[in-house]
Amino acid sequence: MKDVELRLISELMKNSRRSDRELANSLKSSQPTVSRVRKKIQKEGYIREFTAIPDFRKLGFELAAITLVKLKTLSQEELKKAREITTKNMKEKQPDEIVLFCRGIGGGYDGVIVSFHRNYSDFTKLLNGIKEYPFVDVSGTLDFIIDLNDQNQPRNLTFSTLARYLLTGLKQEKE
Repeated sequence: MKDVELRLISELMKNSRRSDRELANSLKSSQPTVSRVRKKIQKEGYIREFTAIPDFRKLGFELAAITLVKLKTLSQEELKKAREITTKNMKEKQPDEIVLFCRGIGGGYDGVIVSFHRNYSDFTKLLNGIKEYPFVDVSGTLDFIIDLNDQNQPRNLTFSTLARYLLTGLKQEKE
């Protein structure tokens, strides 16, 4: 990845609402170059979406949850059926409070779910719904709940720090 592409991604992670002209000034580049590079990195999939990170508390969310799950080992036929059920459930029930659900490894778990909830009751409803999926081992979940009203959090969700880290890594690679 070229230096200007990485720097542009970093700037967009800090604030994706900035115009190409503003970004060009920050990058000490021309506006047409920034426009061309932005289109290129979007087309190549380096940027999946432009979004905002709201103050979730002001939107009425009291909790964020990280739920670790154990996934069952399924045969090909069971896996096919599980995908069908999952697709159907996702269309009908739409658990929109889930912002991340993916496979991984660690601590004896192989899936992670990150979600936001208006209250504990909403969280338990989601948890009970997750356990309906045929690929989730219902005896194997671990929940970490974050009180979004706690004013003493060391760092709230942001991508600005990761954006700075990208550039720091870039400088270290050149040295």
